[in-house]
Amino acid sequence: MKEDQMSPTLSARTKYAELSGRKLAYRVIGKGAPLILCNRFRGILDSWDPAFIDKLSGQYQVILFDYSGVGLSTGVLPLKIATVAEDVKDLAAYLKLSHFILGGWSYGGAVAQTFAVNHPDMVSLLILIGTGPAGANDHQLSPLFLETASHVVNDLKDFEILFFEPASAFSRQKAKESFDRIALRKKDLDIPVPPAVWSRYSYGAADYRTDANNTREKLSNLGIPVLALCGDHDISFPVENWYNLSGKMANLFINVYPSAGHAPQDQYPFLSFELIHAFIRQQRK
Repeated sequence: MKEDQMSPTLSARTKYAELSGRKLAYRVIGKGAPLILCNRFRGILDSWDPAFIDKLSGQYQVILFDYSGVGLSTGVLPLKIATVAEDVKDLAAYLKLSHFILGGWSYGGAVAQTFAVNHPDMVSLLILIGTGPAGANDHQLSPLFLETASHVVNDLKDFEILFFEPASAFSRQKAKESFDRIALRKKDLDIPVPPAVWSRYSYGAADYRTDANNTREKLSNLGIPVLALCGDHDISFPVENWYNLSGKMANLFINVYPSAGHAPQDQYPFLSFELIHAFIRQQRK
């Protein structure tokens, strides 16, 4: 049996939401309660680890998409994070979803949090992976992340630095396994994000840090349950910034993975699914 026949994620076909003035590329994997996932910096439909998405899709209808102006989606990636977040609303409306679980990885976590505070009636739960709270934070992104992320093509060594813990032999091995799984998709491929678009992410990230939207305070007050999954050595979004909200944000649950970096869901795909699934079930009781 071919790999794409065994993996729902690898066999999922790309579809397009035809919207006014643009189209959003998306894939739907699995059945169940809808779970929309917002992607990382330079992330496209093919960037998600199929082991992680396959597990989620056994319980949920997982919806992956490209932001406007990214990958196979048309239009332009907005400079304001709140405008980027409107892609979620437009895609949900196209799919006739009025209420859903929302997740985000890295930059996608900023998008997800912004969307949740702007449209709280649409979001039941927030799943935040390798990301951080809005506004000014004490612990900053490492220059090593920016230097490595600036390579036009990220090889396995880059993958280790960006998303895993290079100091750990275990994490390096898991990086290779995840890297190889992601590379298994051979057809209906997405388009890598060109360097000309990268700076637009930076503007969105800077906008998120200024927090003119007051996302940090609003999220604390909304009461939407938030699960943060973090590596203990994330050089992009240090987990310590979530610690600063412990005791101040009553709806925040933090899980920290040892010897892990910016993509704990890639290093621990099955554990990540179990934590997410248990969190969702608990919140629905």
